Amino acid sequence: MDSILEFFSSTPWWMWLLIALALVAIRDVFFQKKHTISHNFPIVGHLRYLLESIGPEMRQYFVANNREELPFNRIERGWIYASAKKENNYEGFGTDRDIYTHQHIFINNAMLPYKLADNHPNSIDKTFLPCAKVIGEYNKRKRPYRPASVINVSAMSFGSLSAKAIESLNKGVEIADAYHNTGEGGLSPYHSNGGDVVFHFGTGYFGVRGEDGNFSMEKMKALVEQNPFIRAIEVKLSQGAKPGKGGVLPGKKITKQIAEIRGVEVGKDVLSPPNHSAFSNIKEMVDFIEAIAEETGLPVGIKAAIGKLDQWKELAEIMKSTGKGPDFITVDGGEGGTGAAPPSFADHVSLPWVYGFADLYKLFKENGLAERIVFIGSGKLGFPAKAAMAFAMGVDCINVAREAMMSIGCIQAQICHTNRCPAGIATQSKWKQNGINVPLKSERLAQYFKTFKKELVEITHAAGYEHPCQFKMSDIEVNVDDHNLSKELDRTYKYIKAPVPFSGMQSLKDCEHLGGK
Repeated sequence: MDSILEFFSSTPWWMWLLIALALVAIRDVFFQKKHTISHNFPIVGHLRYLLESIGPEMRQYFVANNREELPFNRIERGWIYASAKKENNYEGFGTDRDIYTHQHIFINNAMLPYKLADNHPNSIDKTFLPCAKVIGEYNKRKRPYRPASVINVSAMSFGSLSAKAIESLNKGVEIADAYHNTGEGGLSPYHSNGGDVVFHFGTGYFGVRGEDGNFSMEKMKALVEQNPFIRAIEVKLSQGAKPGKGGVLPGKKITKQIAEIRGVEVGKDVLSPPNHSAFSNIKEMVDFIEAIAEETGLPVGIKAAIGKLDQWKELAEIMKSTGKGPDFITVDGGEGGTGAAPPSFADHVSLPWVYGFADLYKLFKENGLAERIVFIGSGKLGFPAKAAMAFAMGVDCINVAREAMMSIGCIQAQICHTNRCPAGIATQSKWKQNGINVPLKSERLAQYFKTFKKELVEITHAAGYEHPCQFKMSDIEVNVDDHNLSKELDRTYKYIKAPVPFSGMQSLKDCEHLGGK
């Protein structure tokens, strides 16, 4: 034994390294059959796989230029990070964006900006920016709701995101007077920290799921009664990442707590079907919406990515003839979001947000329905100029997902679906979640929202308006080619936005339905 110990202690470290490398080489050449590169280039081949695994990070920090990356480039991420941290988010020496590129947005400023009176709500609070419409007002719901913020957290489930991430978002929206959409994973304790909540469910009916796996109205009623901070209900028809395809939550992400909230098994992949079992056609869907609204008293809306319009036309006809239907419609962009999806879906199925929203809004406006619906936009709209464009097209609120994640520390590693998120946001790893300081991150989400609202208000005033709901389509231009071919939004998308009833910020300040604090 002494001689063995002496051998180990006397052998230099480099010798041990050579032995280890030799063992790896023997394994690569003679025993592993999966990787050709490792077989043909033992030891060295592993470097290739290592570099490939950190490729996104390498390109992000060392290769790509400031405006090059997708889905969010470095300038966009930097603006969110700086805004969330209350740092200087200005740029010097002019823009480095090519303002002549296709789809670049121009906001037509007024000769004289809107002038604030000394007692104007925005003179007192530059971040005061509630929704101009009341959700559920037209259909006379028992508990109508006016969101206290035009920017809110989009549908992201507990399970897809970590407990500390959800808690940070919920505490952040409470500070910012915004609302928090639960995503389809059900209502968790981490959604219950003071913020207004929009309860969202999909085809899996998680949180309102009966023992047979179908929707349970009794569970829905109990959920709303026990949690008065739930202010609206959203039924997911499809999402931008994979419209027409059911969702998947990998079993390795399903803890005991997640399983209890969703009503599923621990460690087993959760597959949500593409179709709802609660309804099979548009008329049944409208009846389903009305039943939930009647039983809960809350406004009920739908969320979808847009493609074919024939069933939307049917919905519009039913709404016209019956006076019933969704109180709000959330339009998701085909650009995809936090949900994992096959590239064939993420890249090609459903329309990008601007095209999809334009088609849908035009349809509802032509049927005289635009004024009665609250339209919510969701698809990379978490920047003031893009939001101004969205409001000019007819949006009443916007929801942000990835932008909200970045405000609490997401670095766009693009491995949300693997449970290996390095920032602790899209993982159930307790170790990685420990890096999330909930009080600090909630303040950062709130500060991002406040900065966003402040800058959107300033852009609105520069255009001569008091509230972004007053934007007209002719106020925004987008590049089609050179300036001689650029078009205002109304000429580009072939409709004119319906006027939003608005009598001044003070009336919103005094509104009895206003959400938040």
